[in-house]
Amino acid sequence: MIVNFSIQNFGSIKDKQILSFEADKSDHLENYYIIPINGLRLLKLGLIYGANASGKTTILKALQFLRNIVLEPETKKTEEFDFKPFLFDSVSQRQNSILSIDFIQNEKRYYYEVEFNKDAIVNETLNHYNPTKSNVFKRTTDLDKQFTQITFGSILKKEKKIDKTFERTLESNTLWNNTVLGGFLKTNMEMKELKDATDWFSIYLRPLILTKTELDSYVTSQIDKSEIKKADVVSILKKADFNISDILIQEKEEDIPGGLIEFLEKQVKDSSKVINDLKNKGKITSVNLEFEHTVNNKKYSLPFDLESQGTKRYYGFAGILSLLLKGSIAIPIDELEASLHPDLYIHFLLSFLVNSKNSQIIATTHNREILNNKDIYRNDAIWFTDKTDISATELYSLSDFDSSVIRDTSNVYNAYKIGKLGGVPNLGDYFIDISDEK
Repeated sequence: MIVNFSIQNFGSIKDKQILSFEADKSDHLENYYIIPINGLRLLKLGLIYGANASGKTTILKALQFLRNIVLEPETKKTEEFDFKPFLFDSVSQRQNSILSIDFIQNEKRYYYEVEFNKDAIVNETLNHYNPTKSNVFKRTTDLDKQFTQITFGSILKKEKKIDKTFERTLESNTLWNNTVLGGFLKTNMEMKELKDATDWFSIYLRPLILTKTELDSYVTSQIDKSEIKKADVVSILKKADFNISDILIQEKEEDIPGGLIEFLEKQVKDSSKVINDLKNKGKITSVNLEFEHTVNNKKYSLPFDLESQGTKRYYGFAGILSLLLKGSIAIPIDELEASLHPDLYIHFLLSFLVNSKNSQIIATTHNREILNNKDIYRNDAIWFTDKTDISATELYSLSDFDSSVIRDTSNVYNAYKIGKLGGVPNLGDYFIDISDEK
């Protein structure tokens, strides 16, 4: 589970900003929002509000970036990282960026930090608490020699969990633009602490869901693989007032469309295996998805493409919700409310909060209606992003405001609407002077 996530000099974020899932002392909605673990009280939900271009999505993209550099290590030293530091001052452009995450895996608490620039991982560390804080490893990079140096903690050395062969092998597999965790994934050796950390990134922390993410394809494939139960998705859709009684999935093999192989060779990274498999098979599998609707006791099937945008979006969310309820995962979602009716948006959140056990959602949103009902939110689960006078993102929680600003439910909703809490656009008047000159 996520305890805290911090970001520094990444995109619109200049100074260190911390998104925390540690609950405050309030027992409001305790049974629905709080997961007690390792002496901590962790929140299931974090909602981030803010004006467009205020940095909401940057926070989620930073988390996704950290996941990617762990799980998808570069294969060549010449590959550069796909990110930008804070660009609105000349100093930050030349400084390193830092991401860190405090998390729980297998009931053990870890702290992981990576310092990097566009070319390389400069410093990296992993600590764990067993129960006191101890170092698993520290990594530095000789930028002139492009060489990684890894030092393991004294406790691990005393317990003889590692030896020189392990150190040298791991160093050789950790390119200067690889994380140590990424290098470990390329190393055929065992170490519990490193496996815990890589498993957390691959199993617990799931990829970022954007508004353009084709969730329907993912959910359909997971149903087909029995990773998601179709009956669970149908049940969730029914409770959300979609008149859907069944999901019909049919696969058929077709000839490979002309130009597909050439397209994959140009567009898909590390596509050789995919291309070879296609060439050997000589066919491509297409999936036909339809929803069955029962009307007046008669069943009708409707092709997925003819369903409304909201139905398509919530089909994906129904699959994601089933994963959140049955497993232990964290999912970042950008613009959670996209294509959803406000009532359906709240229904999704409440379904998650009431039924989930050990999962978390981090989502950006513009939906303000939830702030009008204190019975469904906690102050420490609500966050805002705002821009400073140098256009840098500032992140803060609703719980940071004292009672002189926030006195009751209507005050929260109205205070946010009028900009008293920040996180809203500073709009000008409606008159626009368009020049007639050509």
